[in-house]
Amino acid sequence: MAWFRRKLKGIRTETKEKKDTPEGLWHKTPSGNIVDNEELINNNYVSPADNFHLRIGSSEYFKIFFDNEYEVLFENLKSSDPLNFTDKKSYKDRIEQANVKSGLNEAIKVAYGDSFKKKLTIAAMDFKYIGGSMGSVVGEKICRAIDHSINNKSPLVIISKSGGARMMEGAISLMQMAKTAAKLTQLSEKKIPYISLCTDPTTGGTTASFAMLGDIIISEPGALIGFAGPRVVKDTTGQDLPQGFQSSEFLLEHGFIDFISHRNDLKLKINFFIDLIQNNPLRNYNHN
Repeated sequence: MAWFRRKLKGIRTETKEKKDTPEGLWHKTPSGNIVDNEELINNNYVSPADNFHLRIGSSEYFKIFFDNEYEVLFENLKSSDPLNFTDKKSYKDRIEQANVKSGLNEAIKVAYGDSFKKKLTIAAMDFKYIGGSMGSVVGEKICRAIDHSINNKSPLVIISKSGGARMMEGAISLMQMAKTAAKLTQLSEKKIPYISLCTDPTTGGTTASFAMLGDIIISEPGALIGFAGPRVVKDTTGQDLPQGFQSSEFLLEHGFIDFISHRNDLKLKINFFIDLIQNNPLRNYNHN
């Protein structure tokens, strides 16, 4: 009956000598590295051992980009239920559940503040809110962020992190692709820089619209960027696809994005390119 008995082999640790590790104190990356959470936080949630970039939300990106305080805009906008969508649960129930679970009221936040002492408008998506899906409120917030950039003559940064259009809003969510693209044309006509930052994952209608319309298109290392999933693409094209064909590294190699940046360098590099676009004197950002 040895199957049901623990055999006393090898070195054993007495119970009183075992150390309990509090839940959440460590994080394991896909490559198997164990990283202390405090070390991750201090490194902007990038594993030092393997450079793995963990997903972060809008608040974390705002802390990276803004010098200190910033103003959050358009927080009064919230999703309604225009189609009275009901599957296993109603859309209203899903929204309420997402609000409680994520602590957010939508899949995108817009903020305005100083970045290297220059005014910057940032719209950052949150994947933890219904998969960062793009519905009518996401589209409207992006359009208002564009108007805000035009009115204040401030460069715009959109940080994409999305699973695509929000199915619970049907064609209304798909219309946001054309809506945001048209608005970005107005920004371009005013010669105000727009930097698109694609993070993991940037997929679906987000990729097919504003994420690929930036004056400069940036990505973090290892980000998944594409329109449809690999299986759908393979079934549509009838061809075997290269390994990692939707990674940011593959897209850079084939000219779909301009460059890949470590998260710790994003603030410096984006401000550098904004100055290049606006023909501003280049500065030593490390000393600002």
